[in-house]
Amino acid sequence: MRSTIPLILILNFLFLACNNRVKDSKTFLHDIYAEPKPWNSEIFEEGEEDFNFGIISDLTGGEREGVFNVAVQQINRINPEFVLSIGDLINGGTEDFDILEAEWDSFDDRASEFKMPFFYLGGNHDLTNPKMRVFWKQRFGPRYYHFIYKNVLFLMIDSEDFEDKRMMEVYKARAKALQIINGELEGKYTDTEYYHMLERKTGAMSDSQYDYFKGVLNKYPKVRWSFLLMHKPIWQREDEKGLSRLEKILENRSYTVISGHVHSFSHRIRNGTDYIILGTTGGGQNKDDQASFDHFTYVRITKEKPVITHLRMDGVLDETGRIPLQGDTLSFQASKK
Repeated sequence: MRSTIPLILILNFLFLACNNRVKDSKTFLHDIYAEPKPWNSEIFEEGEEDFNFGIISDLTGGEREGVFNVAVQQINRINPEFVLSIGDLINGGTEDFDILEAEWDSFDDRASEFKMPFFYLGGNHDLTNPKMRVFWKQRFGPRYYHFIYKNVLFLMIDSEDFEDKRMMEVYKARAKALQIINGELEGKYTDTEYYHMLERKTGAMSDSQYDYFKGVLNKYPKVRWSFLLMHKPIWQREDEKGLSRLEKILENRSYTVISGHVHSFSHRIRNGTDYIILGTTGGGQNKDDQASFDHFTYVRITKEKPVITHLRMDGVLDETGRIPLQGDTLSFQASKK
């Protein structure tokens, strides 16, 4: 009997060691201990210090049915260790909790097909008004947060971080603008109050959120790389509600900034580093804009610097040469128009 117990312990150790997925507190670090959490799993693929992850862009703002489902299957084939979002995951824009619950249930059901952890981040469709903030907190926890994976720091930034009063002003102006777009009211969208609001284009970061990320950056000064993800490109806002205060802290560090919202891909070098605005992963598109296309992003972390690859969905094919769930390439292209 005494000789059997050590044997069982050894077998258990070997079983755990051979398991190809791992939950390791040294690999994945964060500061969110209470439920709920803005990710759906903490079980990652075990591997070397080098790793890869995926990013999806805007789904909504005119979501085209089925495109996101295709992206999930394509990403599963490429098999990154986890997937990040940059917001606009539901249509949103309502104060009705029943509608919000139905929309999030629908998205979560589709996102559950990912074979790796998925991290949530809100956009203007997801966090349009104070009631939607309450709903988000109850379902996903904090709107902004950070985590570290294999000594790479991820700052998940809330670009809809307005004071409640200002948020309601933007919300009401947006609702009126949408009525004009939908033909319910007369007028031009470009003449609306919402169109001219700075928040519509760039969003904002509160002092509280800045203080939070300042503390995170001061706590982790020697990470391998930092990624700043946000929905709206708040780095385009030059006042204290923009990104400039954090950029000063990041001056001597290696980092990358990734945002969405515009539904048109662009890249520029700012402060000597990559600032990228992603296209769409199912969201509405301008057919006359050549930079408006469906894609997802694949980032490979190496010992030197990240290798960032944007994969157009109409070119990611299965073993038969077809787009998963779609069939031939032409049918997928037609669904984009």
